[in-house]
Formats: sequence, C-alpha cells, structure tokens
Amino acid sequence: MNSESTKVQLNVRVHKETAQLLDEVVHYYQENTKYGKVHKGEVLTDIIEKSHKIMEKQKLMTRRNY
Repeated sequence: MNSESTKVQLNVRVHKETAQLLDEVVHYYQENTKYGKVHKGEVLTDIIEKSHKIMEKQKLMTRRNY
C-alpha cells in the first residue's frame, strides 16, 4: 500500500449493505494478509489502486484493438 504523506478526508454515504461488505473485506484482509491490523482506509486504498491498474490495462487493450 502507498504510504504517501498527504492524505485527504473522504466523507461518503453508501448503502448499509455496501458498508457491511466493506467490513467483511476488512476482516478478510486482517485474517489473510501479513499486515495484521488494517483499517478501512488502507483497504479502500488498496482496492482503488488495484482497480485503477486494471482499468489502465483495459484502456491499453482497447486502444490496441483499433
């Protein structure tokens, strides 16, 4: 996970079910990663960074097909 020094506060509203899913994912990270205790912000950062990498790869593949 990136350990950038500048952080911003994100205040978002999500459905209760989405928040429960996030809790499950955080629990999974805590049980199955070497990080030990993790926080929701760290999990969200990891998910967003991984999703961004996938998005960039898909954009490259789309450009190659033309």
